[in-house]
Amino acid sequence: MEALKIAVEFVDAINKHSVKSISALMADNYRFIDTDGVTVEGRALMKQGWVSYFEMVPDYKITVTETFNSGNRVMLLGEASGTFATYKMLKPENSWKTPAAWRVVVDDGKVTEWQVYADNKPIREIMRREGAL
Repeated sequence: MEALKIAVEFVDAINKHSVKSISALMADNYRFIDTDGVTVEGRALMKQGWVSYFEMVPDYKITVTETFNSGNRVMLLGEASGTFATYKMLKPENSWKTPAAWRVVVDDGKVTEWQVYADNKPIREIMRREGAL
């Protein structure tokens, strides 16, 4: 149950856009794997990654509807949503929402791995329309 508790705290930190809290929950050897399988390793690098992502999607939110926990592994099911910021402006037509799942590995009270499974098509279409891709 500790792994589930840490995973939920991590989601709460993300939803509060608290890079400091997110970083505090990451292990030094933290590994992020995105939907396309791109892997980023290391807390320091991912800390900057979250700063950049919150600039791009300032109202990013994870909504968890189901959780599954087995030992130090957690699966979170729900949806991700937000608004792609264009020149730091949030336009209603740039909002998106997509079903998502996250696989979380926790060791010694820290998130060591965070893998997201989501359809990025909605935000990519907005980014293309806005000239960001």
